[in-house]
Amino acid sequence: MENKMIQISRKTGLLALAAAAALGLPLMAAPAEAATDSVKPIQSEWSFEGVFGVYDRDALRRGYKVYKEVCAVCHSAELVRFRNLMEPGGPEFTEGQVKALAADIVVVDGPDSSGEMFERPGEPKDRFPSPYPNPEAAAAAMGAAAPDLSVIAKARPDGVNYLHSLLVGYTEAPEGFEVLPGLHYNTYFPGHVLAMPAPLSDGQVEYEDGTPNTVDQMARDVTHFLMWTAEPKLEQRHRMGFQVMIYLALLSGLLWFAMRKVWADAH
Repeated sequence: MENKMIQISRKTGLLALAAAAALGLPLMAAPAEAATDSVKPIQSEWSFEGVFGVYDRDALRRGYKVYKEVCAVCHSAELVRFRNLMEPGGPEFTEGQVKALAADIVVVDGPDSSGEMFERPGEPKDRFPSPYPNPEAAAAAMGAAAPDLSVIAKARPDGVNYLHSLLVGYTEAPEGFEVLPGLHYNTYFPGHVLAMPAPLSDGQVEYEDGTPNTVDQMARDVTHFLMWTAEPKLEQRHRMGFQVMIYLALLSGLLWFAMRKVWADAH
């Protein structure tokens, strides 16, 4: 049975409010006059797009750091286990790095031989933790449970561009556009009004590799990472698709020559 009860430190205040409408799910409805208004997401180039697309390993590692330090305060990603971080096609952390990352969490496990539950450090087999023990606790703390991020990048059409655009789309509301207290204006969110304040700010997450930690860069990196959590076998699928295309091309050629031979013998 998978361990369900995971305890980690919690943060309240503004971060708690941010999760109430996590990644574009509003806690309060947008004004009626703007409910159907939407702006097409920024169209960006991603290394994983196309037949030969692959994930950028550096972007995945940076994106995990943004997820861990910013997103994981309010969101879970329970379809992902720490051991996935060292598998081919992903961030490809070393085994030692993954063990260290997992050990940062505390897992309530058991029962033991005495029938008691006990706490232990996290292990690579464990799922990414949730900041709350259950959806009811999250709803009680924030007004609504923040969605799991495991497959959020595939949950909307043009998902990666939408996520990136949403994260960089916070700005002042245009003149004459009313934003109620506690809500925030976002250019790319349908209706433009949501409860989640801007989760990123320049310099918020420190990058060890020297990459500029601007809002746009952090948004791209965490979007890249969330695309991987949603489709961790993308590179294998691309390779398989290419191999199938080669096979079909060769098979088509053989069938064409066989057809010519058959018809040539028929004359």
